Amino acid sequence: MHRSPLLAQLDAYNPINSEEIAFKKDMRCFITENEHCFERTLSSGHITGSAWVVNYSFSKALLTHHSKLDRWLQLGGHADGNTDIIAVASKEAEEESGLQSLELVSKSIFDIDIHTIPAHKIEPEHLHYDIRFLFKADENEILHVSSESKSLKWIPLEQLSVYTRCNKSILRMADKYLER
Repeated sequence: MHRSPLLAQLDAYNPINSEEIAFKKDMRCFITENEHCFERTLSSGHITGSAWVVNYSFSKALLTHHSKLDRWLQLGGHADGNTDIIAVASKEAEEESGLQSLELVSKSIFDIDIHTIPAHKIEPEHLHYDIRFLFKADENEILHVSSESKSLKWIPLEQLSVYTRCNKSILRMADKYLER
């Protein structure tokens, strides 16, 4: 079963807050019940892979100002059929930032989130079942803003709430990172 590796990673993930515990249960059901969960053509929702990228001094996170959603978010995107979600997160982070110094910190899941993406043009409202991994990179490397973004910025962790409008998903990742 092409979903087995992701289900095994999810089973190994031990969230500590109630929101992520519920996400894990819902995500596991979604993956088990939807053979095409890695395809964005599944209109109810699909798996996405994200990278929580921090600098080498562990004081900043790299966020993108997403063009379509008009919000500051972590780097990431659609699996588009790829069942290796670490590879998806890595590819998306590199494409969206141009960073060549990206290093995966751990193959273990760092965070999970299920969030609603609003309808846009012909695309209906749907859910992103987001699997997130921790990466580090050189903040002095030149960034390349992709067409999906308005901007990229290394943001001090203590200033994230200003940029993210107190997005609890982003702040949860920052808190987890700081607890490490």
